[in-house]
Amino acid sequence: MTQPLALVLYERLLPGTQLVNRLQDLNYRVQAMADPDMLLAQARREKPMLVLADLASTRENVCGAVAQLKQNPDTRHIPVIAFAPDDTAGLQAAARAAGAVLVVTEAAILNHLPQLLQQALQVE
Repeated sequence: MTQPLALVLYERLLPGTQLVNRLQDLNYRVQAMADPDMLLAQARREKPMLVLADLASTRENVCGAVAQLKQNPDTRHIPVIAFAPDDTAGLQAAARAAGAVLVVTEAAILNHLPQLLQQALQVE
């Protein structure tokens, strides 16, 4: 059986590496990336099952990258789970507006990853 692919966009080592390890423990193939400008191209090329994106970035607009992904006909179907520190309500709202299917805190994504994956991958 082929392992599903998850793209994980993050700049901060924690929780990014923890998330990569948890996904691998759940039998996902994982491609980590740090450059939001490459998200659309990589998603078009690799055809992941889902994208997980850390909204806390010092250099780039992650919400803009999510919006590009969701506006492209080739990638709009890919669910995006965005996560951020607890004190970033504005950033979390921007991610929802950009098209993230779920927006959660860092603690939630690490503690409830299997449930969040199941919820994000539900076919409606």
